[in-house]
Amino acid sequence: MKILIIRFSSMGDIVQAMAVISAILHRYPGATIDWVSKQEFCGLLELDKRINQIWQLDRKQGFPGLLRLAFQIKKGQQESPYDVIYDAHQNMRSLVLKWILRPFWFAFPRGVYTRSKERVRRMCLFFLRLNFFPKPFRGMLSYLRPLRSLGLPVDHILKGQWNFPQSTRDRVQSLLPKTNHIALAPSAAWAMKRWPVEHWRNLVGLLPNQHFVLLGGPQDNFLANITQAAPERVLNLAGKLSLAESAYAITCSELLVSADTGMIHMADLLGHPGISLMGPTAFGFCSGSSIKTLEVAFPCRPCTKDGRGKCRRKIYQECMTAITPEVLALAIREMKDQKNV
Repeated sequence: MKILIIRFSSMGDIVQAMAVISAILHRYPGATIDWVSKQEFCGLLELDKRINQIWQLDRKQGFPGLLRLAFQIKKGQQESPYDVIYDAHQNMRSLVLKWILRPFWFAFPRGVYTRSKERVRRMCLFFLRLNFFPKPFRGMLSYLRPLRSLGLPVDHILKGQWNFPQSTRDRVQSLLPKTNHIALAPSAAWAMKRWPVEHWRNLVGLLPNQHFVLLGGPQDNFLANITQAAPERVLNLAGKLSLAESAYAITCSELLVSADTGMIHMADLLGHPGISLMGPTAFGFCSGSSIKTLEVAFPCRPCTKDGRGKCRRKIYQECMTAITPEVLALAIREMKDQKNV
């Protein structure tokens, strides 16, 4: 069994799609798995050594670069073609790639699987406020279900297997505090699904004996505001770690607290304890048992796919602000107590 998985982006979606790897190898232990992704996310995929080859797409090369990559893959499979092509993205790039690798896949789809974007359901949800999706919609399971006919386990998540290089371990360990700590990922691609900065500051004050590590990108300058709540207990590593290093930093923490971001899906895939703050988004619910979800029921939820758009409530972003620091502090204490039992 030789399988090609196509998922170009984004970080959170790639991490959720990686749940497919364990499921495939559980059913087909000798399978060979290749992956096509954008160049900037290949560092994450390289952490799973069970992936045989990662085909990298340089988006700076545009459509000509996509064509070159497609014919390179086609040439590489002349002697040993793929038995299964799984389009886990379903966009124009993946359609072009499938057409070059399997010119008549649309007429003879056997061996070609596609994860539907469910556009009709999305239109019903976001425009008509009619939700025909599973409640809650669990992203990792949605990547497994299209492969049901292959005999894969599609109703639960098998833990991922990431191998962190020793150089990654050493560098992260040199930066982390030498005491137990909680990892916080306060940022998100879109502001509407971020928990307010003042809430993060208040959380730090409600847990006076707890150390924290902030994870984020180089653009997340607002994390310095959270650090100021207790500089002696809050370490800001925003912009100092790669994606792979951030993933390892998560595994070094007692637990991770994050909104709907790629970070919380890393913890979910690795079976690491975490708390997810779910607000306006529809498709970011975690699938494993290690993640606790905090949310407040409002009839307008969910209102967006990924955090884009406008809030319809009188109180802006109320679905996030209504998750109070006191509620989160209590959830953290309970989760830590459960670990210590």
